[in-house]
Amino acid sequence: MAVSHIFRVQFVREGKVWEVYARKVSHGGLFGFVELEELVFGGRNSVVVDPGEERIQAEFEGVKRTWLPMHSVLRVDEVKKGGPSKISAYDGSNVAPFPVPMMPGGTDPGPRK
Repeated sequence: MAVSHIFRVQFVREGKVWEVYARKVSHGGLFGFVELEELVFGGRNSVVVDPGEERIQAEFEGVKRTWLPMHSVLRVDEVKKGGPSKISAYDGSNVAPFPVPMMPGGTDPGPRK
């Protein structure tokens, strides 16, 4: 029996924390990006409609693969089964972004003395 991997990926977008599930996660071919493939939706088997999950599903409708900027990814977890995708508030109280070694505006300050 083949082992099925599901990854829960949390990232910041539009000032909120987005949580999605994907079957494949890698560093991808684009430097500085995390690649997600085969997004999984429908974690709930109930009649209740979740507007957050519907928004995420509409956002990624028809998307085969997506790349997230590495600095927006908060965490990646391998889980036993998928759950509902969701969007939640981002208060930023206990999360800090990775330091980015690039200068704002794309300017190079040159060698340091």
